[in-house]
Amino acid sequence: MSESPTPPAARVVVGVGDAPGCIAVLGRAADEARLRGAELWPVAAWEPPEGEFAARRFPAASALVPEWERLAEERLVEALRDAFGDAGTGLPGRALVVRGAPGPALVGTADREGDLLVIGAGGRGPLRRALWPSVGRHCLAHAVCPVLAVPPSPLEAALTAAHRRNTLRLRLDTGDLERESTNPR
Repeated sequence: MSESPTPPAARVVVGVGDAPGCIAVLGRAADEARLRGAELWPVAAWEPPEGEFAARRFPAASALVPEWERLAEERLVEALRDAFGDAGTGLPGRALVVRGAPGPALVGTADREGDLLVIGAGGRGPLRRALWPSVGRHCLAHAVCPVLAVPPSPLEAALTAAHRRNTLRLRLDTGDLERESTNPR
């Protein structure tokens, strides 16, 4: 009697980026991996700063590729440490650094029907949406597996507004704080 090959382990592939909501997305992906008994595969995608075309056109850029890859790996390790601490996730899996645009890199990694692709969603204004392609839209349009889009935390908008106010050196309106503390949502 022949042995049937063992099916590949289920995977939860999650995009890791610079956005503040990345920690929440990683946490949700780890929860999904635990629920499904799956491996967790965090993926950090990177591209040369001026794009692939410029990197191919200027041979000197190829000398910087190892440094760019190292920086992407550091970003991935830092995000995992911020999300899970030094203890780690406690889940099987593999962290990947992939060269390429984030959308195609994530879709290329989550290439099995049994995978789950977890991405961050939201936080993009009309100007940003018009100027930069959406990783989420690319993943939703091209993924062969289910895609879970995690909305930003409600606190993220408040944090962004406070950061903007501090950057512009605007005064804190204590009336807003008083109204929020007396009328919780």
